Amino acid sequence: MASKVYFADFRAGYRENLQQKLTRLMKTAGMGDIDFDSKFVAIKMHFGEPGNLAFLRPNWAKTVADFVKERGGKPFLTDCNTLYVGGRKNGLDHLDTAAMNGFSPLSTGCQVIIADGIKGLDETYVPVKGGEYVKEAKIGSAIMDADIVISLTHFKGHETAGFGGALKNLGMGCGSRAGKMEQHNSGKPEVNQDKCIGCGMCTRICAHGAPTVTNGKASIDTDKCVGCGRCLAICQRDAIVNKNRESGAILNRKIAEYTKAVIDGRPNFHISLVIDVSPNCDCHSENDAAIVPNVGMFASFDPVALDVACADAVNAQPVIKGTAADEGDHSDHDHFHRIHPDTCWMEGIEHAEKIGIGTREYELIKI
Repeated sequence: MASKVYFADFRAGYRENLQQKLTRLMKTAGMGDIDFDSKFVAIKMHFGEPGNLAFLRPNWAKTVADFVKERGGKPFLTDCNTLYVGGRKNGLDHLDTAAMNGFSPLSTGCQVIIADGIKGLDETYVPVKGGEYVKEAKIGSAIMDADIVISLTHFKGHETAGFGGALKNLGMGCGSRAGKMEQHNSGKPEVNQDKCIGCGMCTRICAHGAPTVTNGKASIDTDKCVGCGRCLAICQRDAIVNKNRESGAILNRKIAEYTKAVIDGRPNFHISLVIDVSPNCDCHSENDAAIVPNVGMFASFDPVALDVACADAVNAQPVIKGTAADEGDHSDHDHFHRIHPDTCWMEGIEHAEKIGIGTREYELIKI
């Protein structure tokens, strides 16, 4: 049976601005049917890496938080720390980054809580019913303390998952540092020495000291590597490749299983904004040009159907000339796979459906 996915475009006028339109979308999609009264509500989102300008603005978060508060809920914005070097690798830097990017109680109407704490060690072990790869997911404790989970997702491309949607926001995003390592560790990259110019960018982006440059060529110590894929994305010569071709599929399946751990057994709702669709994750300290025109807002109780609807909407858009999606063969009509050919996002969708998170079939309802 198809799940309902609700959609609103980004057209606005003097009678209704975009924040009001998002409120109408949430109401129409049934988010108000959730009993928020006196409940702690985790709004899971991404606060953006310093230097990245594609992340969702705090205004969107305020709209969601206000919706919850008007119904008696106690919302907080949340995310977990990262594995890699950057502005969100520990709880204090993460809060500084969130504040720098405009997230504060004044701008959003609620607090920011880093779910896995200062060092990324505050985690709760959550059984995954039907998990094939993960038996106990390591989820940031503040997220598991919440009574209700809302995902507010910037839908965009991703260098290892294909795209970042609701499943990625919840599965990888809610994992503690150890949880992220568990999801990434099925595959390790290696260096094509013929392409490597020894620039050392991979050594600077790695938080674990795995890459080194010797005699003008990089190499990666797989014992130190956690498989996060940051070096793949930063290498401008495409000299770093994932030697385990199956790992992309396994990564997406693990993300699905972590998502199930996060939402299983409690109310949850999902919002994705297909805006500024950058080719890579908001975890980058830069954002490349958007690959397609802005599409709109999507909302559903089903994160699987939501991700498929968003992917279909992006792939139905014309590619913006001169962007990353304008390169290569356009015959497959999959913009994400064209940009990151070693990824396989459908594997995560199929696995999520298999373990009972949701369905790929959706009915798109435009408001």
